[in-house]
Amino acid sequence: MSGVQTLTVGPGEGDQRLDRWFRRHFPQISQGRIEKMCRKGEIRVDGGRVKPATRIEVGQSIRVPPLPDTEAPPRPPKPSVSDADAAMIRACVLYRDAHLIALNKPPGLAVQGGSGTDRHLDGMTEALMFGNDERPRLVHRLDRDTSGVLLLGRTREAAAALTAAFRARDTRKIYWAAVAGVPKPRMGTIRFGLVKAPGHGKGGEGEKMRCIHPKDVETTEGAKRATTDYAVLSALGGRLSWAALVPVTGRTHQLRAHMAEIGHPVIGDGKYGGSGQENQGDGWGAMLGGELSKKLHLHARSLSLDHPMTGTRLTFTAPLPEHMARTWETLGWDPRDVPEDPFEDEDD
Repeated sequence: MSGVQTLTVGPGEGDQRLDRWFRRHFPQISQGRIEKMCRKGEIRVDGGRVKPATRIEVGQSIRVPPLPDTEAPPRPPKPSVSDADAAMIRACVLYRDAHLIALNKPPGLAVQGGSGTDRHLDGMTEALMFGNDERPRLVHRLDRDTSGVLLLGRTREAAAALTAAFRARDTRKIYWAAVAGVPKPRMGTIRFGLVKAPGHGKGGEGEKMRCIHPKDVETTEGAKRATTDYAVLSALGGRLSWAALVPVTGRTHQLRAHMAEIGHPVIGDGKYGGSGQENQGDGWGAMLGGELSKKLHLHARSLSLDHPMTGTRLTFTAPLPEHMARTWETLGWDPRDVPEDPFEDEDD
């Protein structure tokens, strides 16, 4: 049994829950014991009573009461990442250094778990430690069926800096999509606001977003302003086109909802583009039929940002997933024929 200790939160330990800090320093102590000590006021931060979920900061003093030396009975081990999933997610790495990892997320893989979702990227981060003592942290998300560039912070400080960069819109994200019809004009900006649609049916209506005219955003409860830039890179008659999309804001399902609202849903998007199998042209109908894939044709092609520690400008580019690459080949679209950022030329 140890005596009373006073420990200082060290560098790299800030901005985390007290109970998580405690378990790292005293792994023999159970979560239930930590909660009991907090309720009794035996654990204190800077002399004050705290809860297990209290977030601590570097430099704070933590009072630790006498603790047993023996370990608590071991918890059943959590299921580890399968060898197949570990190999798969490591093969997705586009770039890594001591601070961050850039992945090319495959379509169909959820970023985080949820109801009925047991297999997800967040559960595979153990395979991306590469010798670190801690798992990399997610700093933004992509929809399950959207592929492309996804960043993770390898340290707490890097993750916090990356999260701040996304919130401040200091990143540049360009998506590629195949969309129904050909938007007119061929380059423009969509400014419809977005609000969650009502309902929680089997089709996931509770997760669907509804577009709101910009003039009605302020008077619509829960609505948020959203802005998307788009540019048509190539077109196949009036039936479909290859578009570059930039989410100026980062709302849920923003690109998919915006493109559907202007009559040009993303190919394969049954949620926003309707369930029709055939799109005869001029927009609407998110299915093309024939030999082309019915999967969502939306890909986070590139992401540019300043390195969270060095400030160096980085740009990550992800190759198309297999189903989109097949569509591009079938239609004669070649990624080498278009600029990586078609909006740059417009500004020059």
